[in-house]
Amino acid sequence: QVQLVESGGGLVQFGGSLRLSCAASGSSFRINAMGWYRQTPGKQRELVASILGDASTNYADSVKGRFTVSRDNALNTVYLEMNSLKPEDTAVYSCYADSDWPRTNRYWGQGTQVTVSS
Repeated sequence: QVQLVESGGGLVQFGGSLRLSCAASGSSFRINAMGWYRQTPGKQRELVASILGDASTNYADSVKGRFTVSRDNALNTVYLEMNSLKPEDTAVYSCYADSDWPRTNRYWGQGTQVTVSS
């Protein structure tokens, strides 16, 4: 079993920055892809950013140039650096980790609230 623990959410002003972290822990496992989704009430969950084991990344168009996803494979941790935040970035951000050993599964963090005030 793998547990994901997130940190770093909070309240920030328009144009500000936040850094989210998500650390995976548990018994023996191997993580391939990691990333972040966000969701606001009444809207579909949106994939914000993802990063594979080879460090290739993918971003939603709405965050390109403002958000940066990175990972520390030794720590099994994924980060989301968010800059130039806008009120429309307000959401609950959840990290995920896809394991491919000893079994294929997607694990989720508990979610962290990010609120951007105008």
